[in-house]
Amino acid sequence: MPNTKTVHVPHLGGIDAAYQMPKSYDPSKPTVVLVNSFTTSSELYKSQYANEELTQAMNLIAIELLGHGQTRTQAGNWTYWDTAIMNVQVLEKLELCGGGKKVFVLGTSQGGWITVRMALVAPNLISGIIPLGTSMDYESERTRRLGCWDGPTGLTPTIDDCTSNTATPDFTPSGAYCDFLIDIGFGKDCPKATREFWTKEIRANYPGDEGRQRMRMAAVNLRERDGLHGRLVDVRCPVLWLHGTSDVVYSVANAKEEIKLFVNSPDARLQVVEGGQHFLSFSHPKEVDEALLGFVK
Repeated sequence: MPNTKTVHVPHLGGIDAAYQMPKSYDPSKPTVVLVNSFTTSSELYKSQYANEELTQAMNLIAIELLGHGQTRTQAGNWTYWDTAIMNVQVLEKLELCGGGKKVFVLGTSQGGWITVRMALVAPNLISGIIPLGTSMDYESERTRRLGCWDGPTGLTPTIDDCTSNTATPDFTPSGAYCDFLIDIGFGKDCPKATREFWTKEIRANYPGDEGRQRMRMAAVNLRERDGLHGRLVDVRCPVLWLHGTSDVVYSVANAKEEIKLFVNSPDARLQVVEGGQHFLSFSHPKEVDEALLGFVK
């Protein structure tokens, strides 16, 4: 069974949003929202849940995006903006923000642009954002010139494989897809146990016709998302962007350009992590946890 609970929120006609909290909420502590990466789940932050220094200093809550983990909605189409709105509604429903209470938001890859979207749709509720291994652009030629991946080419086969006009009750993500996601996120040389865990987790989260449809929409969102460059001027909270030098999806060069676009943030900084993979909180939890502690304090 997953380690999540669900809460119902009204966006998109109703969403059962899955979330994971390693410890009970303590109103005396700051709260950090964790947003997972493409086709992973809230299990991405297992290292953070196990860090007593973190959980003693703050409340951690990981909310699984639309199309991810155990989050479910009857809506067939949705965007990253919908996930940002859903996250805010979850926090309000659980009484973790509002009434003067704010939260920090940390997100990996697609979770990184969710942090920004949350800061834009609910600026009065966000104390600061911590994007990890991400990009603020759409999948543009500009980012590819700066050493980022070719997202459209990489994602189109997955979208094609997940597109069907007939029911697919026996659908399961292929071994090739699982290896693709694990290679780019955790690294081709990640431990065998990591590869086995995430292969099992991905397949468990996307079974059958319903799983195929969610996986397709998640991939469509990633390939065809809107860029945020024109909106970053409206982010007015502190920003700490962490980026690994071994990230094969988005480059440090791109991060160095885009951190400069947060012109109205009172403190926007880029911290480069030597050897860090794309899923940075998993590959380098010590560096990420120390930076998160320092930022929140």
